[in-house]
Amino acid sequence: MWFGMANSALEVVTGGHTPWTLKSKVPDYERLKKLDEYPSPDRGWVPRTLPPRDRVASVFLASTSHDEAQPAHLKVLDTSICSDRCTTEYGNPCQNFCPAAVYEMVDNGAGGKRLQINAANCVHCKACDIKDPYAIITWTTPEGGSGPNYPSL
Repeated sequence: MWFGMANSALEVVTGGHTPWTLKSKVPDYERLKKLDEYPSPDRGWVPRTLPPRDRVASVFLASTSHDEAQPAHLKVLDTSICSDRCTTEYGNPCQNFCPAAVYEMVDNGAGGKRLQINAANCVHCKACDIKDPYAIITWTTPEGGSGPNYPSL
């Protein structure tokens, strides 16, 4: 405990510039590789159907509460990038890195796809803010202090 307290004080005084603090000069989203950089190998997989993943039921376990009528705390600067460029270049990774299925590509009624944000499912992990390849998703604090109920976890 004493070492942890001393380390905390040192980190505060030095602004996090101690030699043992993890550092990365490249933002995480810049490390994503585009789909065309990797050829798809023939793995000999047999087509099969899988049961649906029930991520939304797992959101309940995070004890997250959001007012459905509050303004969205997840802002996407340009959703057309998600349906056009991101689909072809990266395959919409936001559908995979979000643990709560907040980002969904749904049919737009005109034969294409559009981004649907299910902000009420958000567990505030900020993966979208860190991992978005175009840095167009902005996570902000929700109104009214809603989100995960940390004291009861």
